[in-house]
Amino acid sequence: MTVFGGRFAGRSAIVTGAASGLGCEVARRIVAEGGSVALWDVDGDKLAASAKDVGAAHWDAFDVADAGAVERATAASVAALGKIDVLICSAGITGATASVQDYPLDSWQRVVEINLNGVFYCCRSVVPHLLANGYGRIVNVASVAGKEGNPNASAYSATKAGVIGFTKSLGKELAGKGVIANAITPATFESPILAQLPQSQVDYMRSKIPMGRLGEVSETAAMVCFMASEECSFTTASTFDTSGGRTTY
Repeated sequence: MTVFGGRFAGRSAIVTGAASGLGCEVARRIVAEGGSVALWDVDGDKLAASAKDVGAAHWDAFDVADAGAVERATAASVAALGKIDVLICSAGITGATASVQDYPLDSWQRVVEINLNGVFYCCRSVVPHLLANGYGRIVNVASVAGKEGNPNASAYSATKAGVIGFTKSLGKELAGKGVIANAITPATFESPILAQLPQSQVDYMRSKIPMGRLGEVSETAAMVCFMASEECSFTTASTFDTSGGRTTY
């Protein structure tokens, strides 16, 4: 892990989906680079361990699909950190692997609730605090599936496309107000989320990557941390690509 000195010195961040994978790695880097973090995740046991491991100032276990819980967690995180400068929305699930005609309704609804509604709830709750500061960075984790669509992953693809569109709208609303909002569109990388997928689906996604391999969580975390820093100052309402050459638009 490359650490860029005190890039986040004096900055406070909320990171969702932070019990493992990308969210945990991003939080680790922010702390290593001088920042303080509040970690959110639905898995309380893993989150407690991750919070201790990365040196989080605060953690809160709840479901981002619950708008009321998001509001309560935002207030608690602001109280613990003093202010919020950065929001990283990394919480997400894959949902079922099935054709549209066979897709379980409960899985579709759950994916929409977490992947799309959850991002909206978190941004809706945190944005007023960023505007009050006159400074903020928002990074919403989307996916190459939101650009291209993956077969037998309609809910995941649709919600990640929704995250991209939502972020473009949000970034334009906030442009000129000191708050920058961008999405990142990773290809598949080594992460606990892969355990939710059959190996055939993982193999398909790997086959679409020109570099011929899955990404590493550290590679996407490095991009997220740039997007979340002061260095990212003239790009908003956009997407950043970490796809091994799969999506170059």
